[in-house]
Amino acid sequence: QVRLVESGGDSVQSGGSLRLSCEASGYTYTAYVLAWFRQAPGQEREEVASIDFDGTTTYADSVKGRFTISQDNAKNMLYLQMDNLKPNDTAMYSCAIAKGRMKLHAPWSRGQGTQVTVSA
Repeated sequence: QVRLVESGGDSVQSGGSLRLSCEASGYTYTAYVLAWFRQAPGQEREEVASIDFDGTTTYADSVKGRFTISQDNAKNMLYLQMDNLKPNDTAMYSCAIAKGRMKLHAPWSRGQGTQVTVSA
């Protein structure tokens, strides 16, 4: 059973930085894609960034140049470095994993999330 546990969420001021972590376990996929999603109250869930098992990355336009997704395969960890945070980055951030590749994969398995709050 896939298990994803996020950490690192906090309250910061605009312009600040945070690093989110996600510990993944229980999967045996040889090909997979990992991602960070976020959802603010009253808004749809947004895919923020994703990384294929070969290291290929994609980012939402709203975070390009500010967020960096990375993985440590040896530790089964996924990270999201968030710099120059803005108030509209405030959301619940969750990590996810899916069997397959970035452009064609099975349904996501998601964690419970960690809250990020950015004040002006």
